[in-house]
Amino acid sequence: MVTFGIVIGRRYGRPVNIYTDLERPPLHAAALRHALVVPGGLWTDLRVVEETGSTNADAAEAARAGAAEGLVIVAERQTAGRGRLGRQWQSPPRAGLALSILLRPVVPVSRWGWLPLLTGVALADSVRRVARLDAYLKWPNDLLLQGDRKTAGILAEGVGDGAVVVGIGLNTTLREHELPRPDATSLALAGAASADRDPLLRALLRGFEEVYRQWQAGDDSGIREAYLFHCGTIGRRVRVDLPGGATLDGTATGVDVDGRLQVTDVFGKVHEVAAGDVVHVRAETTG
Repeated sequence: MVTFGIVIGRRYGRPVNIYTDLERPPLHAAALRHALVVPGGLWTDLRVVEETGSTNADAAEAARAGAAEGLVIVAERQTAGRGRLGRQWQSPPRAGLALSILLRPVVPVSRWGWLPLLTGVALADSVRRVARLDAYLKWPNDLLLQGDRKTAGILAEGVGDGAVVVGIGLNTTLREHELPRPDATSLALAGAASADRDPLLRALLRGFEEVYRQWQAGDDSGIREAYLFHCGTIGRRVRVDLPGGATLDGTATGVDVDGRLQVTDVFGKVHEVAAGDVVHVRAETTG
């Protein structure tokens, strides 16, 4: 039987934490820093905190205090995580990856719209590699499994002049009764070969560094090609709830050079969508 919580004991006169949910072991910050914070690499600091309200808020505060690019903050439990459109969420301790990364891009702000997309590329690739699941992206910021069931989300937020915080939340071992909504899932529920957060985090951060450097070097076409490979929105009928309350219906036909979703309506007109809430519309069947 799986039990929950943390038992506080003592070893050699010092308190220790004994995690009683063996399916959800803690992350080891020192080992992660040793593997990822290396000379010449993107990652400059990696912090694992037991609990926080929002890793994005923590990373934004660090950015305003002058923290260098490459800071990673990972929370074992997040109590006030934020998603797009002001949505909030939380999950049980160590049941997922909740992290934020601090970036200071040296590219024009007009290109920053690519950041959630290239993060999605790294996330989808890491899940495919480690969990061995057919993960795919919904434009602009969701990772889906098993018939459009959401398992991860991405939120990029500008901080002051020149900084961006990218937050990632990935459900790894959430159980059915713990899911926040009916259309959600986790890697474990989807039958992952591995839902171990340590190799997932390492693969994600290494993959992100690769695509981020590619993007900084100006290779938007390469990033676009990789995004289209992972994107499950392209070719689908969609409904887009636009800022201001308008709705756009059509078929998602591509992503333009600025990362905007291209939606072709019933009259053949192509609309470029920079922001909006996308719904994949299931085809109606008759019979």
